[in-house]
Amino acid sequence: MREAIKMVVFDMAGTTVNEDNIVYKTLQQAINQVGGYQLTLTEVLEHGAGKEKLQAIKTVLKSCLDLTDDQLAERMFQSFLNLLERAYEVADIYPSSHANELFTSLKEMNILRVLNTGYDRKTAESLLKKLNWVVGADIDALITASDVPNNRPYPDMIDRARENFAITDPAQVVKVGDSIIDIQEGQNAGCALSIGITTGAHHADQLKSANPDYVIDDLLEILPIIEKYNIPSQVL
Repeated sequence: MREAIKMVVFDMAGTTVNEDNIVYKTLQQAINQVGGYQLTLTEVLEHGAGKEKLQAIKTVLKSCLDLTDDQLAERMFQSFLNLLERAYEVADIYPSSHANELFTSLKEMNILRVLNTGYDRKTAESLLKKLNWVVGADIDALITASDVPNNRPYPDMIDRARENFAITDPAQVVKVGDSIIDIQEGQNAGCALSIGITTGAHHADQLKSANPDYVIDDLLEILPIIEKYNIPSQVL
């Protein structure tokens, strides 16, 4: 008999955080300004969404321009960090629709709420501050790209979250995210469910290409999915 879900790991931007794609607009700006290119936001989202941001730049350059240049990518990354810090200082950033309600419901169900992200810790914590989300109250943990050796689609961030709460079985974890690489991360971690959501970087058809267990349009759709999954574990 399978075990009940104990933890849900959520991506941040585009999944639980509504920041109007500031991060990818800024990534596009840095790549184009430093390199003198004219890449579109659609191209940046398609190839860079969900990834650690230096890796995202390298992937965009390779996929869109057939270019491999680590020094150029590093210059773009440093420009991106500077531009993003300024952008976030003035930007309006909100919880995604129904995020707070979902976090409250999961807490009532004794299910841990973890955020993970392709951001570094400094950037992620600045977002939490703007949202007035407190680790230990509104969410249970934050795991960032700078906390682990390998980033998405590797399972390191989910593995770290499990270790923090002594969850030995990844089949007690659900992963939710708005990009293909979020789904791949959950699959590589052995999560019970890997769920795509259409509120961010990738649309439904793109998400379905990664063979998720579900594609949803609203965070609250997660609750009946978990309740349905947990039914066998409640049968004696």
